[in-house]
Amino acid sequence: MAAVVMSVLIVVTGGAVRLTSSGLGCPTWPTCTNDSLTTTSAMGIHGAIEFTNRMLTYVLCAAVGWAIIAARSAKPWRRGLTRLGWAQFWVVMGNAVLGGAAVLTHLNPYVVASHFMLSPLLITFAVLTWQRSREGDGAPRPLVGKPVVQLTWVLAAATGALIAVGTLVTGAGPHAGDRSDVPRVPIDWKTIAQLHADLAWVVCGLATALWFMLRAVDAPGGPRHRVRDLLVVLLSQGVIGYVQYFTHLPELLVGLHMLGAALIWIAVVRVLLSLRERPHADTPVPAPAELQAPQPAPTA
Repeated sequence: MAAVVMSVLIVVTGGAVRLTSSGLGCPTWPTCTNDSLTTTSAMGIHGAIEFTNRMLTYVLCAAVGWAIIAARSAKPWRRGLTRLGWAQFWVVMGNAVLGGAAVLTHLNPYVVASHFMLSPLLITFAVLTWQRSREGDGAPRPLVGKPVVQLTWVLAAATGALIAVGTLVTGAGPHAGDRSDVPRVPIDWKTIAQLHADLAWVVCGLATALWFMLRAVDAPGGPRHRVRDLLVVLLSQGVIGYVQYFTHLPELLVGLHMLGAALIWIAVVRVLLSLRERPHADTPVPAPAELQAPQPAPTA
């Protein structure tokens, strides 16, 4: 859970770097300047903000390392759980390299967008690790039918597209990440923002359809509750999105919108995971009621 929290926090602090125009507060990488590993007083508040975000990467690494050690020390050892922990580590390392590339390319918007798009992957592995630590290693048993699973995957794909287009909105919008002449995505940000809004309505429609489908098939409470949670986060995110658009993208609301994007992805992953259960390998899986042998009637 510490790794999950830190994977979200690093998104928020990365957004703070951009929204305070501190993206080049440390003008080089991996050091802060050519002559100093850390920020200096001459670099002011922007250097402090950028350097703080870099230092939080080490806190994230510590949380991921803690998860790896805990998984490796568990009795009995679970190979799959350990691999999920290491997957988080390698994504963090890859994202650190992309973050450095963003600085070295003077905040190229496509590199910055790629830097952000690795965050949902990190969040996915962190949530998977957390969920699998609370389950067994038995074969997954579906709790819903195939049409529900297919609709959920369509919802996940649409949500991924929504987040990806959101990075283009940021790449074309006014928050370039630094006060210098930073290159932008050569499209009108209002046009791409309209596409982003359209995709948001598609995701909301798919989530609503999934909720009604789960009720129609009398699905277990777990999947229905996870979809309900997703709808709450989506509606909250939609309100923030429209308010920030009509108020000309104030920094605080944009930061909250980035937090909302991370929470939406967590909610989508949890919906997918709620569609099955994984008992412990030595736990017998009960047969459906219609397949169970009838019990003899009690005698007098």
